[in-house]
Amino acid sequence: MGVGGGGGPPPTPPTAFTCVFGISRAGAVWCPINPRNEASENRELLDLFGCTTLIYQEVFAPLVAKIRDQLPSLRTTICLETEWAEFLGGAAEVVDRPAADDLAMIVGTGGTTGRPKGVELTGANLEAMTAITLMSYAWPDRPVYLALAPLTHAAGVLCFPVLAKGGEIVIMRQPDVAAFLTLIEQHRVTHTFLPPTLIYMVLAHPRLDERDLSSLRCFWYGAAPMSATRLEEALRRIGPVMAQLFGQTEAPMMISTMAPADHYLPGGAIALSRLASAGRPSPLVTVAVMGPDGELLTRGGTGEIVVRGSLVMRGYHRDPQATAAASAHGWHHTGDIGYLDDDNYLYIVDRAKDMVITGGFNVYSTEVEQALMQHPAVQDCAVIGLPDDKWGERVTAVIQLRVGATVDKAEMAEFVKERIGSVKTPKQIEIWDDLPRSKVGKILKADLRSRLTPGP
Repeated sequence: MGVGGGGGPPPTPPTAFTCVFGISRAGAVWCPINPRNEASENRELLDLFGCTTLIYQEVFAPLVAKIRDQLPSLRTTICLETEWAEFLGGAAEVVDRPAADDLAMIVGTGGTTGRPKGVELTGANLEAMTAITLMSYAWPDRPVYLALAPLTHAAGVLCFPVLAKGGEIVIMRQPDVAAFLTLIEQHRVTHTFLPPTLIYMVLAHPRLDERDLSSLRCFWYGAAPMSATRLEEALRRIGPVMAQLFGQTEAPMMISTMAPADHYLPGGAIALSRLASAGRPSPLVTVAVMGPDGELLTRGGTGEIVVRGSLVMRGYHRDPQATAAASAHGWHHTGDIGYLDDDNYLYIVDRAKDMVITGGFNVYSTEVEQALMQHPAVQDCAVIGLPDDKWGERVTAVIQLRVGATVDKAEMAEFVKERIGSVKTPKQIEIWDDLPRSKVGKILKADLRSRLTPGP
């Protein structure tokens, strides 16, 4: 296991993974916390989880000092650099292998729509996720995985199948596209993961086409919808290695998958119509589409995507009402709206909360975003609905342009209208230097609404 470039604290031994697996062997529960969160958010999560022990790196000591006295359940804090050896001397006795249905992990939800919840994952959930990953993608005997995104999220749990294969993990401490490309060359990286926003930055890097990326076998993308236009570009410029995963904290990572080969037709051409899909339902997972009254819809029907199987969480920590709501009618409700096509490919058309109802018509924000991303000046974008006296909600687009690009708003509206019609065309277009994002790169649509909605 190595530590790559990108700044941040100095390299330390890979004791974090020792902690993760040691927690399991001690019969305890792992609660990953992203140190990039605000101190108050981490205090809230640690309090919700009832954490008794906090293991941290020395560089985050000031963050720990801010919150430790506000956590009544916290009894032990361990700094990896200064107290690790002492802690090992008094470590808890290893217990028998935990049962598959024992609680193994509590993870905070993204918190992009309000107060985060704690998702309870069992050993069986993590085993299912790892098994699906190993079954769904190609693996060399000794994979090399480059982790750039926070290890407390998707990039971290993807380490589990790599470790199961005896692979090497190269960790980047800060997002740095130039260093990311350099490390792929230096370490002959075979697997990596980035959210779409960072992939767009890779595609915009001026030296991308000069880099030797021939070692790559699987470049995962996920955590947010990806532009089909940019995905096609990635397949051409990075290579036939792009691999999708769709999941959520409650059903980690692997509800559906699309291996690199599935991006192509049998004759070798890019399967353009398939690029907007989320792949096919994974092994060990049952996926269906449900109507508003709990009825399962036939193939092609649009409704909420629901899931069953050993991948699905045990429930929300200390929140039986939310657990019951998420598991209504005997299925886990993802909150995503979509459909399955005749070839069993899953298409996600929107988050239920992000659908815009304008003039009595349903407009899916992702469809408008896909149209906007086809414009050569657009680097990234987000579409939301804002209150409107005439339309009920007006389709509103917030656009981040490529470096040096300019665009006329009326021309942009016409560009979208030509592709998806006037009803779905944004009635309001904003051009911003950047978009508000969570610590894992998801665009915060709630922040957009707050900034664009006038106060009382």
